[in-house]
Amino acid sequence: MSKMRLISMIATAAAFLAAPDMAGAGGAAGIEEKAVAPIVRKGSLPVNGIDYYYEIRGEGEPLLLLHGGLGQIEMFAPVMPVFTDHRQVIAVDLQGHGRTPLGKRPIDLAAIGADLAILAKQLGYDKLDVFGYSFGGGVALNMAANAPDQVRRLVILSAPYAQNGFFPEMLPQQAAVGAGMAEMMKDTPMFLSYKAVAPDVSEFPKLLDAMGALMREPKDYSDAVARLTVPVMLIYGDADMIRPEHMIDFYHKLGGGLRDAGWMRENMSKNRLAILPDLTHYETFASPLMANVAMNFLDGGGKAPNWAEQVGK
Repeated sequence: MSKMRLISMIATAAAFLAAPDMAGAGGAAGIEEKAVAPIVRKGSLPVNGIDYYYEIRGEGEPLLLLHGGLGQIEMFAPVMPVFTDHRQVIAVDLQGHGRTPLGKRPIDLAAIGADLAILAKQLGYDKLDVFGYSFGGGVALNMAANAPDQVRRLVILSAPYAQNGFFPEMLPQQAAVGAGMAEMMKDTPMFLSYKAVAPDVSEFPKLLDAMGALMREPKDYSDAVARLTVPVMLIYGDADMIRPEHMIDFYHKLGGGLRDAGWMRENMSKNRLAILPDLTHYETFASPLMANVAMNFLDGGGKAPNWAEQVGK
């Protein structure tokens, strides 16, 4: 297998690509006007055998920020100013990623979601908003389903609720992810960003094995979706690796898109769906458009004036 073919396969198979600098994705207008808030607290806390690294920035209502697979907190650097502009952001390196060691247990979305509910409590947050991208979106889904009293609002970015949400040609590529690819990934952003912060770089092949094992499982979290009680926003790119039919099915499972909302929104679901133009899976997490759409929902906004209001009725 050629090196370029291998890198391409990893980039698509991981489904959670960490890009080095994508501030222009989705349009950078407006983001340069804001500065990212400095870190006010950071450290590691042990939860169920995993030492989770976290960083806290900014002030305001708390927002838990969860990166994609083979990434780390720094994935959100291009859009972090949007989040910290008026929120206290708790960003976490997930199991085996960034500064958080892999530990001895398998990577499991539900288990990590349970860990983060405990972590949030340990950090002093009884209730917070949760945002998760791709792999982090699956973690966020499970956290909100299993600890609904701790989550106020939930944003799931570019993540399916089941394995069949990916385009079918991606499944064998995901199944091939493993330690054997580590050597040929040495020049990829996934490894370079990992190498920059990981406490033990030699764990990278083990991380690939663990992520490959996760992606080979035909997981379906429909039961977790059914248990969601908090307002949810689903966000995807129009060129995402998630099938559009799956996006709509996910929204339907949340009670959205089943009928006309009505003149006064009387039939409108509390949940939202956004499919953003000109964005792939590998760009959504770095898009200022995405970040502003997400924050608008998390802040409870978004309602435009209706026709009657426009004419003063």
